[in-house]
Amino acid sequence: MSIRFNSETRVFSLTTANTLYQMQIGQAGVLLHLFYGPQATGEMDYLVRLQDRGFSGNIYELASQRGYSLDTLPQEYSGSGVGDYRAPAVQVRAENGSRSVDLRYAGHEITPGRERPQGLPYVRPAEDTETLTITLTDPVLGLRVQLKYHVFPAQDVIVRSARLINDSNRPLRLEKAATVCLDFLYGDLDVIHFHGRHNMERLPERQRVSHGGLQVGSRRGMSSHHHNPFVILCAPHATERQGECYGSMLVYSGNHLEEVEKDQGGTIRLVSGIHPEEFSWLLAPGEDFQTPEAILSFSAQGLNGLSRNYHRILREQVIDKKYPQGPRPVLINSWEAAYFDFDAEKILGFARAARQMGMEMLVLDDGWFGKRNNDTTSLGDWVVNEQKLGCSMGALSEGVHALGMKFGLWFEPEMISEDSDLYRAHPDWALQDPGRKPNVSRNQLVLDMTREDVGEYIFQAMCAVLDSAQIEYVKWDFNRSIANSYSHALPADRQGELAHRFILGTYRLLSRLLERYPDLMIEGCSGGGGRFDAGMLFYCPQIWCSDDTDAIERLEIQRGTSYGYPVSAMGAHVSACPNHQSGRSVPLSTRGIVAQSGTFGYELNPEKLTEEEREEVRRQIQDYHRYAELIAQGDYFRLTELDGNPDWEAWMFVSPDRKEALVNLVIRHIRTNGTFPFVRLQGLDPDREYQLEGTDFSATGAALMAGGFAFPMPRWDYEGKQLHWIAK
Repeated sequence: MSIRFNSETRVFSLTTANTLYQMQIGQAGVLLHLFYGPQATGEMDYLVRLQDRGFSGNIYELASQRGYSLDTLPQEYSGSGVGDYRAPAVQVRAENGSRSVDLRYAGHEITPGRERPQGLPYVRPAEDTETLTITLTDPVLGLRVQLKYHVFPAQDVIVRSARLINDSNRPLRLEKAATVCLDFLYGDLDVIHFHGRHNMERLPERQRVSHGGLQVGSRRGMSSHHHNPFVILCAPHATERQGECYGSMLVYSGNHLEEVEKDQGGTIRLVSGIHPEEFSWLLAPGEDFQTPEAILSFSAQGLNGLSRNYHRILREQVIDKKYPQGPRPVLINSWEAAYFDFDAEKILGFARAARQMGMEMLVLDDGWFGKRNNDTTSLGDWVVNEQKLGCSMGALSEGVHALGMKFGLWFEPEMISEDSDLYRAHPDWALQDPGRKPNVSRNQLVLDMTREDVGEYIFQAMCAVLDSAQIEYVKWDFNRSIANSYSHALPADRQGELAHRFILGTYRLLSRLLERYPDLMIEGCSGGGGRFDAGMLFYCPQIWCSDDTDAIERLEIQRGTSYGYPVSAMGAHVSACPNHQSGRSVPLSTRGIVAQSGTFGYELNPEKLTEEEREEVRRQIQDYHRYAELIAQGDYFRLTELDGNPDWEAWMFVSPDRKEALVNLVIRHIRTNGTFPFVRLQGLDPDREYQLEGTDFSATGAALMAGGFAFPMPRWDYEGKQLHWIAK
């Protein structure tokens, strides 16, 4: 059993292979958080020490116990307005205007397996998954909260969520409904969050948790390029190789907020969930609200250890197992090769050249529908422009398949152009305030995904195209942030529900398409990595990591992404040089090494490659197929510390049986008379001897991990090395 309850001490213990999570029903029914960390025996209630602190009031029933204060106790799900002045997990406004929420224990249930939350992505159950449901109530409000804890023992993961139910005969208005509230009683911690921008996403930033705290999140209608819904708390001394690390990752693609603060007594609180700004949910009598799930994990094996926990749970329980973890088809995407300037013959020319080098799928990007010859028009008009193509989509698909390749297509389903037949017919289907000119981004507006008629139109329009041709792959884009968040279909008192209802509409559309086309593979995209989150991975086995295809910048982007997300989910391509975003030129061999640490494909005109370059591409594709399973399913290790050597980046993969490893290194900056790039390998079997393929050199795993390995002296900027080690 991974969940136990001691009825005498009233302590809940949730155990995984290497972790322990404990809670206790305290006095007056306050649900206390006791401990989260490495496996331990016994109960941790002794850690909670009462202290009478000035201006920290007391629970009415325990007024004589001056230290029993909601403001100082570690809690599992904090209310608001009743004496806890830290970040609350829930805020509610009653019909009479009262804003107090006081939650107390009312019962619990332990069950095998888990239920699927309606309308939301979730962590699919494993064979040994168990669920703890703890019920808290506020009888004055008539609010019932069910805290769900799904335990995944083998993966060292606990999945949390909350369901809020109105048991009263009066409406309640939710103004905040977080998923996670987690209090750490003692000690200093660092927080690592992942910020960025379009073309440079998920950059790790580390700082000490301070009094006053830190807030990061998104109000953009999507998880965003700017702040990922994933944070790490770790010991100040924690490195990639050692130290205690905690992670919290939302399974959600919309607005989110992560709050981390240290209180007056040194307790550190993490609260994470839907962003409360522009959120206001009317909960009628008998109605309930389900928060998104969050994946919690702990590792004492440093940041790499925590990352591997997240990689496993996402690969095994979030991404649908119908998709192979590797290899996937090596694709050629038409965007940087042609942009909007193409016809069917040009696309077939790309396909013929690509197939000769071993590529396996062609993806036709933007520009195939309506009057879409630039980005100012036709979004929403999902009708094939046969005049532009010179044939039907079915004929183009047949031509690609005749070459032995698969065929994919780009869509941007949630968007609409003002210059479109759809907008002229249904201007009220766009999100925009009455009487106000809307914010325009990339010459497009956003469709109201809260509406069933909008979802039905998009579904039928996409199905018409998908039914007209053999299409195995869809690239699903989302190329602007949401503004003017007003729905013409929602009443005034429900406009605050729009952002969450929007993303539920997107999830609903994805679900319908995958039910109708079970063999279709959808790659998520939002101007690259603007919606790179566990919610989208539930529907899409891979996500375009960034619109920045420069291999040197991709080192940072893919490294930052790897802290939470597996390599098998990272869309990565070899692009042309000079690079279209940065103007930088990088050797083709190095571009291949970087892109292989992802889903692997090409974003260039294959007809313009020299014969020497074509031979290099053939070698890259052969290598990708050779190493694909190792890269996609192996353990991933960052070999360069977060604040490591700026002159090079190194990372590696180790097979599950530890019989082989692939070590990669890319030089960022050459130094005259410089030092040898030196790394200590990780994850090897210390008792095995490993031979470097293509050489006579071998060493034990223990030696390579303790003594390390020095690469040959680099010869030029952006040089890449890939070393394959095989156990004897």
